[in-house]
Amino acid sequence: MHSWCRILSTLALISSAVAVPAPSVATSAPTASPTVPYASDDPNYPLWNEYEDITPEPIRGTLGATVIGPQNVELDLMNPDLLAPPTTDSGDVPNFKWPFSMSHTRLQTGGWARQQNMESMSIATGLAGVDMRLEAGAIREMHWHNDGEWAYVLKGDLRVSTVTPEGQVYLGDVTQGDLWYFPSGYPHSIQAKNTSTEGAEFLLIFDSGTFSEDSTFLLTDWLAHVPKEVIAKNFQVNISAFDHIPASELYIFPSSPPPVNVESDMVVPNDTPMPYTFALSQVNATQAPGGTYKVVDSRTFPASTTVCGAEVTVEVGGMRELHWHPTEPEWTYIVAGNARITVYASSAAAMTMDFQGGDIAYIPPSYGHYVENTGNSTLTFLEIFRSALFQDISLNQWLALTPPALVKAHLGLDDATIARLSKVKQEVVGPAQ
Repeated sequence: MHSWCRILSTLALISSAVAVPAPSVATSAPTASPTVPYASDDPNYPLWNEYEDITPEPIRGTLGATVIGPQNVELDLMNPDLLAPPTTDSGDVPNFKWPFSMSHTRLQTGGWARQQNMESMSIATGLAGVDMRLEAGAIREMHWHNDGEWAYVLKGDLRVSTVTPEGQVYLGDVTQGDLWYFPSGYPHSIQAKNTSTEGAEFLLIFDSGTFSEDSTFLLTDWLAHVPKEVIAKNFQVNISAFDHIPASELYIFPSSPPPVNVESDMVVPNDTPMPYTFALSQVNATQAPGGTYKVVDSRTFPASTTVCGAEVTVEVGGMRELHWHPTEPEWTYIVAGNARITVYASSAAAMTMDFQGGDIAYIPPSYGHYVENTGNSTLTFLEIFRSALFQDISLNQWLALTPPALVKAHLGLDDATIARLSKVKQEVVGPAQ
């Protein structure tokens, strides 16, 4: 009898030692992380800007040290988040920034061109870009190529034309902020009008990262490599008619401006089933909390079947919200202002870079990212995709539409914070509250 009492007493002591306390009243957020430490509150703002009269150093808090060897101060001033990166950066992410200023410029009588493709930025496998300038009246000669061409007019006025495989014709005018699209293989031309003495400058985006502006199919280059008697036979005229064709390509060359009235320039009236230009400049922007955006894809511009995009503005202190694009890469071009972008590439890899007007960012599919205005003026940029449809996933909206208990279990947010999450995409958010 005494032995059973001792056994029961011992079991009672063990039970009291390992007993789980009764659950307390539920709180809005846990007071301790069950698995890993909380993320640091240390600030990670850019430590300087390109206009400061300082010598930038790779130092953030207690990390880093001064530069005691040679230093490109001007370049480091423009890239604070490369020289002194946020402590949240981690791992190895391929370079996703390319300034057009680093591209070789092809100078021509009448204009110039410079390009970005996989040769300059190896991560950019899906899209390539060209920045082109034409003086008033100058022509980018009649040509075609293997890749679809989506264009955005940066400044000036142009006349473009194409002919379809069915022999249908389209000729139209575009101005600053407008677009055109030519499918792969469609012959086309581009000419600056004389509405401005400066001519025009525009972006060309191609749906292949290997595109090269130096390898397009040019009218003059082709005929320079066909025997003249064959050319004469083809057109059923005397060979003397071709005494003055160029012996090599023209590419960009000066010419008389086209007629002011576009209809008077048409050989036959336009008869394509849809236009190959789009007046994005006349579309009303959608207002967001921290800026504006215009989306254009095949739903509004049916001809553009392989490339779509958005024109975004971000107010001072605001940012294009944390998001990703499910299946297609993003080719981002900074039109005006200053920005920083952090990309998250999974596997604890993240990198932050700074951007100015004329810079390109290339963000692969599904990479989480944001675009923050770090300047003192409105940030304007283009998001361009190799897709017929514009698609993105908003982090804010995802969390808002997920069961609150699940969000709390991951992030430890309180009820008030969860209630503030937006069930509608913000696209562009304003300065921090």
